[in-house]
Amino acid sequence: MEILEAYDSTGSYRAAAELAGCSHHTVKAHVVARGQGRPVGTPVPRDRVTDEFMDKITELVIRSGGKIRADKVHERLVMLGYQGSERSTRRGVAEAKQIQERAGRRVHRPWIAEPGLWLQYDYGDGPVVAGAKTVLFIAWVAFSRFRVVIPLRDKTLASVFMVLDRTFRLIGGIPAYVLTDNEKTVTTMHVAGVPVRNRDTVSFAKYYGTTVLTCQPADPASKGGVERSVQIAKADLVPMATNLLDAYDSFADLETACQEFMAVVNGKEHRVTKRRPIDLVDQELEGMHPVPDRAHTIAFGLSRKVPVNTPMVAFESGQYSVPHTLMGCEVFVRVQGLADGEQIVIVAPGADGVREVARHGRARPGTPAIDDSHFPTDATRKVPGVYAIRAKNRDEEAFLAIGHGAHEWLREAAAAGASRMRQKMVEAVVLSRLHGREDVDQALGTAAAYGRFATGDVASLLAHRVSDQPGRSAGENASLAQGTAGWQAIGTDPVDGTGRGGVA
Repeated sequence: MEILEAYDSTGSYRAAAELAGCSHHTVKAHVVARGQGRPVGTPVPRDRVTDEFMDKITELVIRSGGKIRADKVHERLVMLGYQGSERSTRRGVAEAKQIQERAGRRVHRPWIAEPGLWLQYDYGDGPVVAGAKTVLFIAWVAFSRFRVVIPLRDKTLASVFMVLDRTFRLIGGIPAYVLTDNEKTVTTMHVAGVPVRNRDTVSFAKYYGTTVLTCQPADPASKGGVERSVQIAKADLVPMATNLLDAYDSFADLETACQEFMAVVNGKEHRVTKRRPIDLVDQELEGMHPVPDRAHTIAFGLSRKVPVNTPMVAFESGQYSVPHTLMGCEVFVRVQGLADGEQIVIVAPGADGVREVARHGRARPGTPAIDDSHFPTDATRKVPGVYAIRAKNRDEEAFLAIGHGAHEWLREAAAAGASRMRQKMVEAVVLSRLHGREDVDQALGTAAAYGRFATGDVASLLAHRVSDQPGRSAGENASLAQGTAGWQAIGTDPVDGTGRGGVA
């Protein structure tokens, strides 16, 4: 504005330049731009060498769907008489691609979800646990942004139904619609663009009173909420360089980590709603219907009743262990995989839904498949030949109090069928009071090790132990004889009235 004001005052380019402190060419450019009605200071477009060929460049970009490279475009233009450089061609191709991208860019309209209507779920690659790859099931309730993350060992139909039942129970209700991808567990095929539903999934949805929908193929944007939840869950739960997370020792550790993750994300204020998802769940439940008490078991397998005293179930001529806490309960057994990868999967319903409780390889008839973790600790197990030593009276209590050697003597003497064991135990207690518990305990341990269970054997071993102690012995520098002071006093008179004197 100072340049234009100076020009208006002087009417000369050079005089205005001297007043404004710039070149007279700059003054002229500003004045001409003002006269043409253009913004002052904007660059003047110049002719480019690619202008005559922009239609061809745009045609090649559109035909290739924006995939063609600039060097290939340059080769085509040279054949048409193009005289410009490859650098100019690259600029023209970049401009054409940008225009084509803007023209075909998808416009998203904000989706306003209603409470209790929509649940979206998807899967993410989980960490490797004990050499086996896992899967993360992520569900997202649209209105409250409440997230559910549950680890799975596979994406089979039974596992999907099991985890959906658990999800409904974690939320506390069932939404009207469940949206997911076109997995084979949901959509078997497409006919004229229409998805054909899996019949088992239809039966599952009818049982729970919901409708399972799928998004358009290759269109993750139609369920962007759960897609973002998958990214966040993988970033926090899968060990990688960005989070420096250690590997999981067991599948149970991964389940614990998922529960902790849900507690954090659902208890944090969401950036869109400005409220915690856990606080909005009650509003979601107003539009949901309750979950049935019994889970739908269409794909869980065959029903089996666990005996009340043995945590084993029979399936196809084999026996398989389950956690002892399920004794007397109902479980479902099914086969998964083929050939060497065949596995027996056992699931059980609970208060929080159906969950997998055991997974075994195929067992042979007569050789049960047993997981030691399914049974109580060794302290409560009844194993033939292993007997817990417990005192039943005072004499036994006094004998066992001698020490570890007394316990070993009791086991070995009983196994050897020793006679008069109670009398020998009382004698050992008496010896311990005379010689100390430590020596008698070692004597009893020695007797147990060498099978010395006769009457007097413990006393004999104890006497040998006492006699085996190192004693005094004469040597070149020491003598056991007394001194000669007594010999010198022989034949002397008493020296005082004490009565001490020599021997007459």
